[in-house]
Amino acid sequence: MNFLLETIQVLLLSIWYNVESFIHLFIPIKKKNIAGEVVLISGSGSGIGRLMAQEFAALGTVLVLWDINQEGMKETARLAKQSGASRVHYYLCDCSDKNEVYRVADQVKREVGDVSILVNNAGIVTGKKFMDAPDSLIEKTVEVNTMAHFWTYKAFLPAMIANNHGHLVSIASSAGLIGVNGLADYCASKFAAVGFAESVGLELVATGKDGVKTTIVCPYFINTGMFDGCQTKWPRLLPILDPDYVAKKIIHAVLTDQVYLLLPKSMYLIAALKNVLQWKLTSLIGSYLGLSETECRTNLRQPCKLQ
Repeated sequence: MNFLLETIQVLLLSIWYNVESFIHLFIPIKKKNIAGEVVLISGSGSGIGRLMAQEFAALGTVLVLWDINQEGMKETARLAKQSGASRVHYYLCDCSDKNEVYRVADQVKREVGDVSILVNNAGIVTGKKFMDAPDSLIEKTVEVNTMAHFWTYKAFLPAMIANNHGHLVSIASSAGLIGVNGLADYCASKFAAVGFAESVGLELVATGKDGVKTTIVCPYFINTGMFDGCQTKWPRLLPILDPDYVAKKIIHAVLTDQVYLLLPKSMYLIAALKNVLQWKLTSLIGSYLGLSETECRTNLRQPCKLQ
């Protein structure tokens, strides 16, 4: 195709996509039916992971829970069954250990079947300034928040590709879009998680596997205990998010095949400004919003437990 034809095609499709988006402001996108789908959620022993499990359970899915907290998973499994899950399976798994991820993944495939919705939710945060953070904690942050996504994709994506059916959900963070003072290792790990999910999503589209969807979730601080003590400078603009609200928005994004979910909505504007403004203006706005002054008492917990 020559340059002129391709340019016209892009312009026409751009107009159509914008018209389509405008229409969906008034006519909601039809939600897909995921009853019977096998949903794996890492870090499901508490917090957002537990809440998402309950939401997925209400839709009639088969749940697979991963965590290192056995008691936490048992409680999540009990709540999920109450919420309507057709079946619930739970497995101890340290997501920072590649060999353990592969071993438990093989066990899941034998005992439950192929996973069709993968939710990479496990995460940790050191809560230390970069120069104060021990090397071991920096490595653990990257292993859990980033590298675990590589290993779970390797384990479960082949079946999705073979069936051209599935959904990859990355619970990242707004700190994966905008750098935050005092969270250097956490931001780096979340930036990597976002880039990884975007890149694999593009690979799937380029190879014609458009039946495998991607959703990348980038919320601001959530009131789950992970960032205890965090305060927001402007609560109306950047509120500390309610966990139930976030879980419901994530499920809605999955059901409507939404690729990017930023919370709160103001994050869409903030992220856009960060990418187009010069550094001095970006730094000024970051200071105004309190992103350059963030001081939190973060809770460092074990891998596969947080979010």
